[in-house]
Amino acid sequence: MSACTKRGALAALLVLAMGGIATPVMAAEPGPHDAPATCAGTVLPDDLSGWATPEAVAAARDGAGLGSVILLPGRAVLARLHPAGEMKYARAPAQPGDQGSTGGMMVFQAPEAGTYRIMLGAKAWLEVVRGGETTESVHHQHGPACSGIGKMVDFQLPAGRSVIELSAAGSPEIEIMVVAVP
Repeated sequence: MSACTKRGALAALLVLAMGGIATPVMAAEPGPHDAPATCAGTVLPDDLSGWATPEAVAAARDGAGLGSVILLPGRAVLARLHPAGEMKYARAPAQPGDQGSTGGMMVFQAPEAGTYRIMLGAKAWLEVVRGGETTESVHHQHGPACSGIGKMVDFQLPAGRSVIELSAAGSPEIEIMVVAVP
């Protein structure tokens, strides 16, 4: 028996052993369609539970609109953003984004001085402005697996009003939430 005949016989035996049907199978790459199965039953920690029920709001596009968008600790919002060209930021962001990007602003009223974590559900440039100056972040990390939180950034803030600026976002809306860091 030739080598070619032996390989053919071996292939036929494998087909028979697999139930008589030979179908090519390609490994699938994990994607968004896999998330529900792999993330089923995910429960957020108590301090992040507000993420699951965001309130729809329109982000401010200029200083006049800031009074209508005030974030409260532990309560998520789904903010509708504005085209980059329409934005008039409290302070020009370091990453304003291109003409196709979006942005928005909102106020966070810190009840007391401390470290606050700002969480975003999509990619965007995040800055906190206080008294006309940008506040430096003190820590960055990804959100918990399967939470929908993509980015978490910590800031040391005094009590009182700060403006959160979002720029260079690639989508028309973004989920955002602020929590105190113990």
